[in-house]
Amino acid sequence: MDSKPALIEDQTPNLVVAHIRALRPRQWTKNLIVFAAPLFAFELTVQTLLGSLLAFMLFCFTSSSFYLINDIIDVESDRRHPVKCKRPIAAGLVAVPTAIAMALILLTTALVLGWWRSPGLGLAILTYALLQVAYNLRLKHTVILDVVAISIGFILRAFGGAAATDIVLSPWFLLCTAMLALFLGIEKRKAELRLSEIKGKKSRAVLYRYSLPLLNRMESVVTNGTILTYALWSSGPIVNGASTPWMMLTLPFVLYGIFRYQLLSDPEEIARRTTGAEAGGRTERPEEVLLGDRPLLLTVLAWVATTFGVLLFKSQGVLT
Repeated sequence: MDSKPALIEDQTPNLVVAHIRALRPRQWTKNLIVFAAPLFAFELTVQTLLGSLLAFMLFCFTSSSFYLINDIIDVESDRRHPVKCKRPIAAGLVAVPTAIAMALILLTTALVLGWWRSPGLGLAILTYALLQVAYNLRLKHTVILDVVAISIGFILRAFGGAAATDIVLSPWFLLCTAMLALFLGIEKRKAELRLSEIKGKKSRAVLYRYSLPLLNRMESVVTNGTILTYALWSSGPIVNGASTPWMMLTLPFVLYGIFRYQLLSDPEEIARRTTGAEAGGRTERPEEVLLGDRPLLLTVLAWVATTFGVLLFKSQGVLT
C-alpha cells in the first residue's frame, strides 16, 4: 500500500527538474543583454536594476515559451534523433498538453507584464515573439536572413531593457549590438557547417546555401563593424557615445574576446582540442563557449570590472 506513494514521491523531484529543463534555462544567458542599458548608460540605480531584472525575466519567459512550442512541433522527429530524444518532451517526461499550457502562460504573462511596465517593453516583447514565429516558419530556412533575424533578436532585447529602465541608448551601442549578434550568428552557422561536413549530413536545409569561404568573408565584415562601432561608442560624448572617453580602457578586452572566440572556432584549433564526431560544433552554442572557456570568461569579468571601475571613479569626480 505504501510503495506506490513512495515511488511517486521519489520521482517528483525528477519531474520538476524535467519541466525546468524543458524551458532551456542555459539559453537564458542570451537575455542578459537587457542589463546593458543601465550599464552602458552609467545609470546603475536600484530602479534601473529592478527594471532590467523584470525585462530579463519577461524575455526568458518569452524565449522559453517558444522553446516549448518548437519541441512540441518537433516531438516526433526529436524522438528519432540520437541526442534530441533526451529532451523532456520527446522523452515523455513532460506531457504535450502540459507543455502547451506552460508556453501559453509564459507568453501571456510576458506580454501583459511588459505592457504594464512600459509600452516600449511590451512592444519589444511582442515584436520579439512575432520575430520568433517568422524565424521558425520561414527565416531560419532563408540564407543570410537567418543570421539577420538572430541579430534583430538581440537588438530587441537591448531595446526592451532600455524601455524597462527609461534609458535612451546611444545609436553606436545599438549598432555594436547588431554587429556582435551577427558575429555570433555567423560563428554558429560556421560550427554547424563544420559539424555537418564531419558527419556527412547537413542538419539544416539553409546550410546548403552557405560555405566556409562565404562565412569567413561575412565574419570579416562584421568583426570590423563590431570593433569600429564599439570604439566609437567608447570614445565618449563627443560622438554621442559613452558618458566618458575613459571607456576606451575596455577596448583591449573587447578585441581579445573577439579574437579568442575566433580562435576557438578555428578548425585547426578545434582539431587540437577535440576529437570525435562532435568536433567542430563547440561554437554552435555561444553560451557554452562563454561558460566553458576560462580565458574568455576572465576577459568578460575583466571588462565588467574595468567598466565598474570607470563608473565608480566618474561618480566620485576623479574621471570626466
